[in-house]
Amino acid sequence: MTGLILASGSAIRRQMLEDAGVEFEVVRPDVDEDAVKADKTEPDKIAAELARAKALAISALRPGEWVIGSDSVVAAGVRLFNKPANREEAAEHLRFFSGKTMELTSGVALARGGHVDWSDVAVAELTVRQLSDEFIESYLEAEWPEVGYTVGVFRMEARGVQLFETIAGDHFTILGMPLIPLLNALRQRGILQS
Repeated sequence: MTGLILASGSAIRRQMLEDAGVEFEVVRPDVDEDAVKADKTEPDKIAAELARAKALAISALRPGEWVIGSDSVVAAGVRLFNKPANREEAAEHLRFFSGKTMELTSGVALARGGHVDWSDVAVAELTVRQLSDEFIESYLEAEWPEVGYTVGVFRMEARGVQLFETIAGDHFTILGMPLIPLLNALRQRGILQS
C-alpha cells in the first residue's frame, strides 16, 4: 500500500483520521501562511490555497506518497481572523464574534509527486450567542491554551459548543477538515478499501 501523510500539526485533524481508521503518518509542513494569504481576500480561496500549499510542501519531499493538506479560515463580516497570538487577543476575538455569525471555511487537498491531484472546500455558518465578559473570562480560564491553536477560538469537542446559538454545516468541516469528501477521494485512488 502506498504511504499516506497528513501535512498538519493539528491534533483534531489527526484524531479525525485515526477515528475513521485511516493509517497515516504526520509530517508538519513548513509553510509561510501569511505569504499564502497575502494576495487573497476570499475565505474559500485562502483555505484552498493553504491546504494545497501544505500538501505540496510535503509532497515535494516525499514524491512517492500521498499527502493530505488541510486548513481552516474564519471570517465574521468582512474581517478575517488568524489564530490568537495570546489570551488577550483570544478574548478580543470572542467579543467581536459575540452576537455575530462566523463563517468557517475548511479546505483539504491531496497531493502526490509534487502535484495536487484533488481538493475540496466546505463552509459552515456558526452563529455566536451574546457572550458576557464574565463568560468569556471563565471560558478562557477553562480552555486556554488549547483554543489558542484554533482560528475560531473554540474546540467543538469541548466547551466551545457553548459559544453557539445555531450551527449550519458539516460537523467535520467545523472540526477543521471536510472528512467525508476526503475519504471518498482516498477510496477512489485505492488508498482506502472501497
